[in-house]
Amino acid sequence: RPRSHTVTTTSSSFTANLSASSSTLAYDREFLRTLPGLLMVTEIVLGLLVWTLIAGTEYFLYPAFGWVMFVAVFYWVLTVFFLIIYMTMTYTRIPQVPWTTVGLCFNGSAFILYLIAAIVDASSVTKELDSHNYNSWAASSVSLF
Repeated sequence: RPRSHTVTTTSSSFTANLSASSSTLAYDREFLRTLPGLLMVTEIVLGLLVWTLIAGTEYFLYPAFGWVMFVAVFYWVLTVFFLIIYMTMTYTRIPQVPWTTVGLCFNGSAFILYLIAAIVDASSVTKELDSHNYNSWAASSVSLF
């Protein structure tokens, strides 16, 4: 006596869905008017100010200012990257990434490392160290806080 078996197969075309959804690039102009958008722009401006003030000096002679420079440039680049992701609404096209968790980790680590950099920067600024760079270093420590 013959047995009948029913086999059901399903397939998904992830690449077709990805290419169809990524063909149009969205732009969210209203993001810059929200609180997260304003905070990102403020962080970009202040981060640019910090690393510009330090880069204009002989920071490489003092390891503490090298650390401050690393933190300022690293988080400035990442903030610009996240601003582009949010303004182009790329986060909606990549639902596999937990964006809330990514944002929490990014902002938490930025807070801790900026705080450490601000303390290092403020404690390293002395008139005796190099009076020529004193104003730039003092202004950068104020911008970090």
